[in-house]
Amino acid sequence: MQCQLLLTGDVNLMNVADARVPFAHVAGTLGAASLVFGNLECCLYAPPAERSLADEGFYAAPAVGAALTLAGYHAVGTANNVNYGPDAIMQSLRELDRLGIAHTGSGANRAAAHAPAVIERNGLRFGIMQRTSVYWPTNHEAGEHSPGVAVIRGHTAYQVPAHKIRPEIPPMNRPGLPPVILTWADTQYLARYREELAALRKQVNVVVSSHHWGLHQDVLEYMTEIAHAAIDAGADVVIGHGPHFVLPVEIYNGKPIFYGMGNFSFHTGHGGRRHGDWTGLTARVTVEDRTVRRVALKFVRHNDRNETLLRTAGEEPGALLDLTERSAPFGTRFSVEGDEVVVAL
Repeated sequence: MQCQLLLTGDVNLMNVADARVPFAHVAGTLGAASLVFGNLECCLYAPPAERSLADEGFYAAPAVGAALTLAGYHAVGTANNVNYGPDAIMQSLRELDRLGIAHTGSGANRAAAHAPAVIERNGLRFGIMQRTSVYWPTNHEAGEHSPGVAVIRGHTAYQVPAHKIRPEIPPMNRPGLPPVILTWADTQYLARYREELAALRKQVNVVVSSHHWGLHQDVLEYMTEIAHAAIDAGADVVIGHGPHFVLPVEIYNGKPIFYGMGNFSFHTGHGGRRHGDWTGLTARVTVEDRTVRRVALKFVRHNDRNETLLRTAGEEPGALLDLTERSAPFGTRFSVEGDEVVVAL
């Protein structure tokens, strides 16, 4: 049996006044997919008092959550660094439940936050799990009895480059030589995630592993470690989000890893600053008999009205070149077929 997964980047509905506006031009495309999933980079929550722009958390008016149903989303991830505050998290999840949109990545306690979203579409069972490695240290991680987000902790170390590990790094006798930055996933957290994915694999036909991670445009070691572990544990697709850039694509054991999808709808960022011109990705993944058969990408942008617009490869030659060059170290190859960018499997 064949299915079409449509994956998008970050969706932030802050300062949206009309739920009909953001996805007016893309709803038809999303509606044609078997299942549509993206990262919800805001809470559907109305705080009881005025907030400072410096406060953590992105809060959008609950009423504009209708934009997600108008767009055709079946599920969203809520494990990220702006889904913040027990009241905001719980009200937002209740609003998603009211809208009939499945969610994964946050909850009333650790068990609820770690639970997958399981959706039946066209006779198939889809399972989605989301984790974040970018979050606030101030009681943001879900506890045994406290609301929060589901996480995979990451660690950082700074190494003196005592050996010639890369051609461009000079010997360590040069004063002022910067350190090599190393990252890795927490062993205990990653082991638990493997177990959770393996258990989900037994319950569904298609598994999507979603991750909020990253720093700027770099693919760090911990990201690759988590992505490969997810596929080894049974995931069919790994989707990354968070840095607001389009990051490389990798094919690992025949399955796609999208390290960063960029934005899909993002009007306002931290400090109330309007997000400028950006490029994002959508990925259409064709799965047949539990095997990924085709991966096709399209670029997206937004206009001055905060409407998301699909862009062909011909309209975004610079973005395609950048994606191709950044993905080359992973051995990924692309071809243009019509208005899509197809990833070689």
